[in-house]
Amino acid sequence: MDRRESLKSLFVGSLAGGLALKGCAPVDSEVESVAEPAAEEGYGRTEKEKIRDEKIKADSFFQEPELETLAVLCDIILPATADFGSAGDAEVPEFIEFIVKDMPAHQLPLRGGLMWLDNQSNSRFNLEFRSCSPEQQLEMVDDIAYPEEEPSDMAPGIAFFSLVRNLTLTGYYTSKMGIKELGYAGNTPGVWDGVPDEVLKAHGLSYDPQWLERCVDQSKRDELAAWDEDGNLLST
Repeated sequence: MDRRESLKSLFVGSLAGGLALKGCAPVDSEVESVAEPAAEEGYGRTEKEKIRDEKIKADSFFQEPELETLAVLCDIILPATADFGSAGDAEVPEFIEFIVKDMPAHQLPLRGGLMWLDNQSNSRFNLEFRSCSPEQQLEMVDDIAYPEEEPSDMAPGIAFFSLVRNLTLTGYYTSKMGIKELGYAGNTPGVWDGVPDEVLKAHGLSYDPQWLERCVDQSKRDELAAWDEDGNLLST
């Protein structure tokens, strides 16, 4: 299993156990969470919720350099493949920007973590993280993503990266692109071919051939049945 498949399994398993939601939930926050930003009118929000959605969308939290650093981190966590785009292509940094406005408890950990990352990068390479070479960036990430042990000076970075990874997986695999990669088709109608013959025979019953043609013909499954004023099924 490659790294991306491992992360996908991690996300799916986290959903099953509730860990992904736990990792993205604010601690001791009294702010009511909004499931998603408003995309258009009439999608089931109350007037109060619509006003709050618009306010969240209009506000900004991260500065441009912070968003650039987040974009680098997100694409390191989930880079593009031959079949699917990267976390950045799925607008995961924008998703995280929305989350920190919707769940303010994430603001300090993320902003503090970005500052920690730049401080560490400056100490090692005399460059801010986003300005480092890809090799230098991976060196930094490896130390906080796969720590062999947890030295005290790296603990903040390890906790920060864990949060960013959780948010990246959540943002990507709930995006249109990520859902397509998971192969999730959502609720789809089943195909009903009527009661099985053996069950009908056991009860001494059978279908009227005309009803079979009108009601169980799968070639007409998208057609709506029509009835006359006396309740008789009309031919379709």
